[in-house]
Amino acid sequence: MPGVYRVDLLTRQVSSPEVDWSYGEPTEMLNPLNSEGPMDDMGESSGAYIVRIPFGPKDKYIPKELLWPHIPEFVDGALSHVIQMSKVLGEQIGDGNPVWPVAIHGHYADAGDSAALLSGALNVPMIFTGHSLGRDKLEQLMRQARQSRDEINSTYKIMRRIEAEELTLDASEMVITSTRQEIDAQWRLYDGFDPILERKLRARIRRNVSCYGRSMPRMVVIPPGMEFHHIIPHEGDMDAETEANEDGKSPDPTIWTEIMRFFSNPRKPMILALARPDPKKNLTTLVTAFGECRPLRELANLTLIMGNRDNIDEMSGTNASLLLSILKLIDKYDLYGQVAYPKHHKQSDVPEIYRLAAKTKGVFINPAFIEPFGLTLIEAAAYGLPMVATQNGGPVDIHRVLDNGLLVDPHSQQSIADALLKLVADKHLWAKCRSNGLKNIHLFSWPEHCKTYLSKIAGCKPRQPRWLRNDDDDENSESDSPSDSLRDIQDISLNLKFSFEGDKSEGRDNIDGSLDSEDQETKLENAMQTWSKGVAKTPQRSGSIEKGDKFPALRRRKHIFVIAVDADPSNGLSESVRKIFEAVEKERSEGSIGFILATSFNITQMRSFLVGEKLSPADFDAFICNSGGDLYYSSLHQEDNPFVGDLYYHSHIEYRWGGEGLRKTLLRWAASTAKNEEHIVVEDEETSADYCYSFKVQKPGAIPPVKELRKSMRIQALRCHVVHCESGNKINVIPVLASRSQALRYLYLRWGMDLTKVVVFVGESGDTDYEGLIGGVHKSLVLTGVCSSASSQLHANRTYPLTDVVSYDSPNIAKTCEGFSSSDIRASLEGLQVLQG
Repeated sequence: MPGVYRVDLLTRQVSSPEVDWSYGEPTEMLNPLNSEGPMDDMGESSGAYIVRIPFGPKDKYIPKELLWPHIPEFVDGALSHVIQMSKVLGEQIGDGNPVWPVAIHGHYADAGDSAALLSGALNVPMIFTGHSLGRDKLEQLMRQARQSRDEINSTYKIMRRIEAEELTLDASEMVITSTRQEIDAQWRLYDGFDPILERKLRARIRRNVSCYGRSMPRMVVIPPGMEFHHIIPHEGDMDAETEANEDGKSPDPTIWTEIMRFFSNPRKPMILALARPDPKKNLTTLVTAFGECRPLRELANLTLIMGNRDNIDEMSGTNASLLLSILKLIDKYDLYGQVAYPKHHKQSDVPEIYRLAAKTKGVFINPAFIEPFGLTLIEAAAYGLPMVATQNGGPVDIHRVLDNGLLVDPHSQQSIADALLKLVADKHLWAKCRSNGLKNIHLFSWPEHCKTYLSKIAGCKPRQPRWLRNDDDDENSESDSPSDSLRDIQDISLNLKFSFEGDKSEGRDNIDGSLDSEDQETKLENAMQTWSKGVAKTPQRSGSIEKGDKFPALRRRKHIFVIAVDADPSNGLSESVRKIFEAVEKERSEGSIGFILATSFNITQMRSFLVGEKLSPADFDAFICNSGGDLYYSSLHQEDNPFVGDLYYHSHIEYRWGGEGLRKTLLRWAASTAKNEEHIVVEDEETSADYCYSFKVQKPGAIPPVKELRKSMRIQALRCHVVHCESGNKINVIPVLASRSQALRYLYLRWGMDLTKVVVFVGESGDTDYEGLIGGVHKSLVLTGVCSSASSQLHANRTYPLTDVVSYDSPNIAKTCEGFSSSDIRASLEGLQVLQG
């Protein structure tokens, strides 16, 4: 399409005899079917590509339900590809500046989860298309009553899928659906979407009124495209075709003969239904309507294409039962010679079946109780067939565009019969509907789909890492997304509660007007300088690196060890740090290994821990604080200002941060947990920061699970990441796409820290962001016996078991023995091939 230089479709690389060899190819260029411009205009790396990322078992194909533990590995691989390609395109078309993606589009739940993490890591807009949604599937499976809820989850990992879809609502600028029905009937089942609240927020945005931190993805209906170039609508009739065949021209397709052998009078108009024998498709009501209406039987034949079968007794119970019911109805109404129900057909026969129905001046019908989209209606229209379709679901949108038939109540036999009879009997109406369908069918073509898609993407507000921007003038970009309201109420002043002296700033001021990017950055810098006033002789611009500074050491290290042990200093953290340092004392003194400390502590608590353990900030290259809400580096000026905050990091994670509006809602929630006037959850003002609202839990066992708080915030359209930490004694609420694992990806993006050279140390359990620290291309070492107490089992506080998302048999994960020593740690690292024996 004009204006699009490159499209990359990222998927899984599989090298297995179970699948075609092409699945193992890392990159495959897709040749354009047709090009509107000369090929010379295309650049060296332009075009459309399938890029296959290796993740999970490399030598076998596994079902999508078993891919969840390997999603972080895909995200890391995709991040690496995007960064490399941005540099390549920057050299080719960006004047040496990296060319960032305009958007990341996830399809289905697992790719949506990946796209959300990738969007957060890159700070670019995300778009999502669900196709098939987990909550809707769960409802259908529960109604069938063949499996219990636990059995359904075990088979389909449905709760993990639903949580992924909830995350896509948190992260997406725009959600694309095929029909309005998908929005109103399926997405509204989710905590994170409410069509009524969405309309209210959008109205407030149009009036320039604050949304108090609330945001909702923009729902857009874009029907899927089809290729129509190969379709030639039939222009003749049965009599003309018969005469042509008698003159010696090509014989009829085999499927025509197979269908017409059922009919006493094959020249009558054909009512065509094409659907699997599923009760939801409502075929028994169609046959009953046909049988009950004598005028319709006299004017038309009925053809039912219901999949393929050899023997009804060998079909599944539901399908066999429905087919037997149809056969009984045919016998009841004596429809022999009027109804065709062939046993077999090939996919390549379907176009010929449409052509036969059109040749007889017939009608296509979809009488399903609910039809999510209705692709067969579009196909039939392309062959010149008017339609009769259910009024429930996607056909309403299709009919609005094509205007080529009638909508009916699928529960009413009379409504179905009357509509069919009207179209078959009224030749003028039939011709008008046929003409309308053929005239408007291009609106469902791929070029039309792409034009609409690109026009909607243009409405997304551009985002990219702040340090890549040439200027901060992005205020003119327009977006219909309610997320734009976040800046209206966001408190962007630096909260100095982390100052070592305990001084408190006035950083809680409510700001109901937006500040431009330059003002925001200036205010942040001034606040940081105030914090370190009188200490650093030359104030350093936060987020920038001076020549000779230590920060790039992250990418010069041979390995980076991340200590993310979620234990109290006296209950495992201190001893773990000591043993890890002892295990690699030689490499540590050489400088080949760098260290990052990643905890739920704020910077004051972090400093207290270091002082208490007689450790220097210089022992670590970076500190991930507040569960991923803040990022600091150790400074060259250790005697003056040992920590330097990365304020570019805040601009990177601030997407949809609810600011003061979120904080006030959290305070109301905390107050609601009180029992008998005893406060169970209270705000921890000492440890809170601008991008982390902290709460003390006075009685860990007395509060609802943290997943309930996350659900509550989503229902109120407040997007955040709720982390239950410190053995249940604290709750950190940070931006929705922030976490300790995402902070590691930021360090890769910012400083080129090779994630394959990273080792993350964790306990047996940990905070509720624990699962994100284990998967990925990095190595993980589980310290057996650490964080093993019942109070540490916070990672169980989710809607799905940890085993659904962590694969402990991965070659990237190892465990120490019980009561491990520093030599045991070293042996484990050698087993992971991090160190040489």
